[in-house]
Formats: sequence, structure tokens, C-alpha cells
Amino acid sequence: MPEFRQNPISKEWVVIATERAKRPEDFSKGHPNREKLPAQRDDCPFCPGNEDKTPPPLFTIDGDNGWRLRVVPNKFAALQPDLSPHREQVGKFLKAGGFGMAEVVIETPEHNQTIATMDHPTVSGILEAYRVRYIELARDERVNLITIFRNNGREAGTSLEHPHSQIIATPIVPPHVSDHMTKCRVAYDTYGACVFCHMLREELSQRVRIVIESNHFVSLCPFASRSPFEVRIFPKRHVSSFGTISSEEIEDLADVLRFTLGKIYIGLKNPDYNYIIRSWRTESIQAKHYHWYMVIIPKLTIPAGFELGTGIYINTSLPEGCAEYLRKIDV
Repeated sequence: MPEFRQNPISKEWVVIATERAKRPEDFSKGHPNREKLPAQRDDCPFCPGNEDKTPPPLFTIDGDNGWRLRVVPNKFAALQPDLSPHREQVGKFLKAGGFGMAEVVIETPEHNQTIATMDHPTVSGILEAYRVRYIELARDERVNLITIFRNNGREAGTSLEHPHSQIIATPIVPPHVSDHMTKCRVAYDTYGACVFCHMLREELSQRVRIVIESNHFVSLCPFASRSPFEVRIFPKRHVSSFGTISSEEIEDLADVLRFTLGKIYIGLKNPDYNYIIRSWRTESIQAKHYHWYMVIIPKLTIPAGFELGTGIYINTSLPEGCAEYLRKIDV
């Protein structure tokens, strides 16, 4: 029998279509025709030797034989830092200048790597770059939201093969984000506790949807997953801003992230995916009601008319089964 499940944080509903639920292994089709990438490409602007094809770096991590990571301004950004965020009325409509900062984290010199196949120092360096750039961008008083994300593969929206992620700072906190924050504040005002922490305690108590648990983080398939093999990674410590992650937590998260993605890489045969870091606004005050986290969404299904029309996603997999499947995969 199908069932509705509610996300305790966003209050959104999903349908777990148990009568047509697929076994976890049925999703492991991957990309049988995905080409094997070379270690370097002469025409790739992110590969070593082509540094003149990108703007000068904002942050680098050097290795024994050159750079190990570079953060550069996005050469083709939709937003520009030299524009004004000033808002003005156009009749009954509202507009603002296209101010914003967009940066690209070139994660490694190796063209054919992905986080699932990287070593610990490489992944911890990526997370350190996120933290350094987050803190720097948050110093700009015009910035109210910083979004860190990774598009892996064409179905996830990437246009370049070379392993990279992006950081975008905007003056606007869109309703998709602000409504979520408001619901968390209402929950805190009602119950006097962080709804994320409450949810995390419940997941750790039930343990049926946990993928990985470390000293500082929990990787899990949420109770109300919107799509097959959706995974979220939560810090155990209550903290609302990613920018306050400690060095010890970065080292821990590096392993949790690469092992989680490694399980997805092996178990689902290297699917395309998106991941996003959801963090509080750039205000320096920590929010008692909000808890930053990462969400990983493998591109295994496509939202159709019902999802687009109602906002209620139909998930043809059981989160408990997905978590069990991933737990059993050795990386």
C-alpha cells in the first residue's frame, strides 16, 4: 500500500509508492556508455597548463608538483560583483541589479577524478576551500546567502567534465530558502528545540535509515526522501552556519562525504548527482532553530506532472531499503 510521509523539518509531503517500489539494486544501472576520461585534456580550461583560460585564483592549495586546488571567479557567471543590489519599482513590479559573486572550486588537477575516487587530503582540501571562501564572502555586507553546490554529470546540469564545484553569494534569500527557515523558527517557538536536532535524535534511535555515523556527522536516507537514494549529511553538533565548521569536523566530514559518495558510485554505478550545502544566512549570529546540512541527490528519476503540479514527490524506493543497500557496500 502506498503511504504519505511528512518531512518533519519542511512539513512537505512525499508519497512512498510501495506498490510499485523498486528494489535498491534496480536503480544501479549507471551509465554503461559513459566514456572513460583521460587524466588531462588539452582543451580543458581547468587542467594544468591552461591556467590562463581562467581568471586569477582567489585561493589555492599547492602540492609538490604545482597546485592541488584552485578557486577562481566564474568567467561566465550569471551575477556580477560590480553591480548594485539596489531594488527599485518598475510600475507594480520589483527589480534589482544583478549583484552577486560566483566562484568555481577546481577540486583537483586530475581531469578524470570525482570525490568518490579522491583521497582524504584532496576532499578535506575541497571542504577547507569552501570554509575559507564562505568566510570571506560573508564579510561583504551586501551578501545575505551563500550557496555551495556540486553538479556531477550532464543530467545534473554540469557543462564541464573536470571535477569542480561552485560557490554563489547573493543579496537575495529566495522563498524556497527563507520559507524553510521560517518553518524551522516556528517549530522552535512552538517546541523550544531545534527540529533538526529532534529529527536527528529520532533517526539515530531508529537506526534503519543511517548510512554512516562518525564522531561528528551522520549520513542518512531521510524518512520522507523525495527521490531514490537521497542522502543527507548532518553535523551532530548544533550549528547553523557552515562557515563555523571546525578543522576537526572538516577532517571527519571529508571521510563521511567521500565514503557516502563512494557507496553511491559503486552501488549505483557512478550516477550523475547534485549536492548542496544548506546553511543559515550570512548573519554572524548563530540561529538556535537552524542546523546546516548537506543533501545529495542522485539523478535516478525525473519529476513529472504530479510532482510539478503539487510539490508532492513520488518516491518509488523505500528509504530504509536504500540505506541498507548503501550500508552493505564496501568502499
